[in-house]
Amino acid sequence: MCGIVGYIGARPAAPILTAGLRRLEYRGYDSAGLAVVSNGNLSVVRAVGKLGELEALLSGRALPGSIGLGHTRWATHGRPSTANAHPHVDCSGRLAVIHNGIIENYATLRTELAARGHRFASETDTEIVAHLIEEKLKGLGEPGEYTLREAVRLALADVTGAYALAVLWHERPREIVAAKTASPLAIGLGQGETFLASDVPAFLEHTRDAVFLDDGELAVLGPGRAEFFGLDGRRIEKKPVRIQWDRGAAEKAGYRHFMLKEIHEQPTTVDATLRGRLAPLMDGVLEREAGLPAEVLAGVKSVHFVACGTAHHAAMVGKYLLERYARIPCQVETASEFRYREPLVGPDTLVIAISQSGETADTLAAVKLAKEAGARVLSVCNSVGSALTRAADYNLYTHCGPECGVASTKAFVGPLVALLVFTLHAGALRGALKEAEAAEWVRELQRLPGLLRELLAIDPSVRELARTFVKAEHCLFIGRTFNYPTALEGALKLKEISYIHAEGYAAGELKHGPIALLSEGVPVVALATRSKTFEKVLSNIEEAKARHARVIALCSQGESRLYGRADHVVELPHVPEFLSPVLNVVPLQLLAYHVADLRGCDVDQPRNLAKSVTVE
Repeated sequence: MCGIVGYIGARPAAPILTAGLRRLEYRGYDSAGLAVVSNGNLSVVRAVGKLGELEALLSGRALPGSIGLGHTRWATHGRPSTANAHPHVDCSGRLAVIHNGIIENYATLRTELAARGHRFASETDTEIVAHLIEEKLKGLGEPGEYTLREAVRLALADVTGAYALAVLWHERPREIVAAKTASPLAIGLGQGETFLASDVPAFLEHTRDAVFLDDGELAVLGPGRAEFFGLDGRRIEKKPVRIQWDRGAAEKAGYRHFMLKEIHEQPTTVDATLRGRLAPLMDGVLEREAGLPAEVLAGVKSVHFVACGTAHHAAMVGKYLLERYARIPCQVETASEFRYREPLVGPDTLVIAISQSGETADTLAAVKLAKEAGARVLSVCNSVGSALTRAADYNLYTHCGPECGVASTKAFVGPLVALLVFTLHAGALRGALKEAEAAEWVRELQRLPGLLRELLAIDPSVRELARTFVKAEHCLFIGRTFNYPTALEGALKLKEISYIHAEGYAAGELKHGPIALLSEGVPVVALATRSKTFEKVLSNIEEAKARHARVIALCSQGESRLYGRADHVVELPHVPEFLSPVLNVVPLQLLAYHVADLRGCDVDQPRNLAKSVTVE
């Protein structure tokens, strides 16, 4: 959620830190700040609002130091304010801390620290960490080589919760100490300089060599070097990972917003997710691509999907796929609920965890619980080296590249296609998909990138359609079977970036309550592409029209029965029903985007939302 950056080297730190924060803006934030050490003095600058506010303050100040920390805050404890913005300092003002996550026992610690004479300047949970480290430093005596590391380690022993944090101390002006548990933190290794960030786009223009901290690990950073330790003090050896995608992939490339760019990247995304994974069917593709042996997959008796938000909707499609075409019983659960209901999983259960970032706190907690119960875990993830991929037994990467828009688009389509690949091989292996049917799947999957490119040509016409939505206050999305989750995703996209109240429903449920919401002109978006339930969806559209709703229908090319029934018809290339969510979601993404843009909303950074939700 929050953006963390750090730099230590020979160059001025402040410009590098602000540029890094700029590349993390997609994560969402409400305030920003920097801490820089120069000539033994610690300077802290903070501002409420966007980075432009911080940059305006910096323009009038000289911060020549070559070591510093930067932060963008998404409020949890305490309202957005200058006092609550990071970095936070200790009583002396000589030690600074930035933090992503939540300190769960902060109230108790704050009371104890205040009783011992500490003065607090903010409402945040983070500030207590600065004071805890201050106390530990006093107890360690004269500063030595690892004094700050040891003080951070001892302070964190008193802390309960999730954190990725970094610490500067004026007594160690060539050193940053960082640590993490349950929140992402990456270290970039350059020539004579070292970078720190909550996500690699912050330092990708400087280096592609990254080390990802695991939970319970601590790093001591110097110019061009990094040492790693456990929170028990033992030294750890870690190898850097080479980041393959380039900086340009995380920039807008001429598009008005990241979201629009990422919608238009979906043909490339699908091609990357499919590449090398379709054939030969019985020749260990899943073992090669995901590390999942055939004998393990053959022994799976049930699948539990765990995911949140958009990833949860992809999981719902996965359930339809695996049950119908691989004949494996499936459950789909919101990760935040899975961990609290004592689920019945064991060694013959495969838990499939879906997350774009691989750092979603609720999904990570669900995976931990599943593994403790003896289940095996397959991640479907976009982020190599993320906490989820390190925790999982097997990893099926989506290869979507960076997604910067807060509202996921290609990070919905990527997992859908990965689950199609998984179902193809699981169905063939288990004998549920016969050879001829599997071969047809391969042919249809190979068509997807081209069909998506063809489909994206509707962008201008969807923008015109969006003009009729601009003043809407409510909207319903309806679909059946594979396109019920697609309806949920369409509603989520519209409400999270345009702030129009929208709900998705299984179309057959319209008459069981939601139909009461329909009145003159209320938009109803119906997913009515060719399927086993097409006639049923037509009946649901008639129900909506009888209540004077304004119906926008998606249908397959050449389907004439929607004309005269729906107010607006959007024709899509025809594909088999099991592939339809991949195409059907695209007009819904474009519709949400254009409605939000026409309403003047901040499309890439919608209010109250963050890209990577690393707190419960």
